[in-house]
Amino acid sequence: MSGPIPAGFDAEKADNLEDIEKQFAVKAVQHLETYWAILQKVKGSSLRLTQMDDDILEHLKTEFPEFDPSETIDEDKLKSKTGKERWRKFMMAYEKKIKDYNFGTMLRTHPKFEYDQDTTIFVPRMQFYAVEIARNRAGLNDWIYEKAQAEKKS
Repeated sequence: MSGPIPAGFDAEKADNLEDIEKQFAVKAVQHLETYWAILQKVKGSSLRLTQMDDDILEHLKTEFPEFDPSETIDEDKLKSKTGKERWRKFMMAYEKKIKDYNFGTMLRTHPKFEYDQDTTIFVPRMQFYAVEIARNRAGLNDWIYEKAQAEKKS
């Protein structure tokens, strides 16, 4: 969809709202499947997700010094009023720098979990990048590669 939203447009009454939601869901699932497949082929610790990984990681450490990539993400805290405000400020720094910075993306709540209904949350792409870059740099996703390689050999 391109261009401004037409005057008088009501998303709640749009005929194809369900189709649009399905398209977003399909894109989010394709993204998670692609990311998982990459992690199975390349150690996360040697992976670059964007051309700005270093800057994003430093910015994350500055704005969220309490963030520990090895811990479980608390979705309620993340999506609280304060959490949303902090993350919005963080994300807006990438509005013109990272394509689809605010596109909905699936994120695992803990680096030791695979993508699963109970261990995955829906977040904007910049949150995904920030969290996964931090996890990758800490070597927390390397187990995915190691498990895939061991399964190949057996």
